Amino acid sequence: MRIDVNQIAKNLTTPLTAPAYPMPPYKFVNREYLNIVYRTDPKALRAAVPEPLEIDEPLVRFEVMWMPDVSGLGAYTEAGQVIPVRFNGEEGDYLHSMYVDNFPAIASGRELTAYPKKLGAPKLYVDSDTLVGTLDYGSLRVATATMGYKHAELDKEIAKNEICRPNFMVKIATDYNGDLRICDLVRTQITNIEIKGAWTGPARLQLFEHALAPLADLPVLEVVSASHILTDLTLNAALPVYNYLEER
Repeated sequence: MRIDVNQIAKNLTTPLTAPAYPMPPYKFVNREYLNIVYRTDPKALRAAVPEPLEIDEPLVRFEVMWMPDVSGLGAYTEAGQVIPVRFNGEEGDYLHSMYVDNFPAIASGRELTAYPKKLGAPKLYVDSDTLVGTLDYGSLRVATATMGYKHAELDKEIAKNEICRPNFMVKIATDYNGDLRICDLVRTQITNIEIKGAWTGPARLQLFEHALAPLADLPVLEVVSASHILTDLTLNAALPVYNYLEER
């Protein structure tokens, strides 16, 4: 029996008989963050952030997330760079790059939303008295983050505000000729969240040069703050807020 048009239309993705990911929402249990905010070169940062997003201070957040229990997607780790920005007077974060070790998470993030995900090998673990986050691209190390393990409790409201800032991303899709069909700035925000624990401590971050994982293009000049946060949360859908094709 053939798959009819109605059945095809119900699928979010292919293969039709074994979809790459299930339908959202995706619920995360014990999602764990290592966040390190650092000061970087203002000129390099401006070159990395698309209009109409605006930058105040030259700050970047390097984050590593261990997600051991995600409905429909399984378990995976993610790392990347996030840049504090403003859009129409609203403060938020521009998701600059994300490296993930789970294909359903990569496919759903790119296809359904606009998360800038590509394949990488991040890790988050405790080494004696140190929380360690690493990111490898292929066989090469491109980032190493360390933080004193649970040195001081962090106010849960501060932690919640850090995780729940609006996120901005660029959504790009082409037609069959390779011409742009969708080119939007989109916005999403986590609203359903429980902070189960939050800590801070001394931290350091090293970034290493790589042609295809260019995290070091935003160099570390000074570590500003660090946090270790444990949460349960659900991701929300993204909505377009700016159409680049109409503004050309």
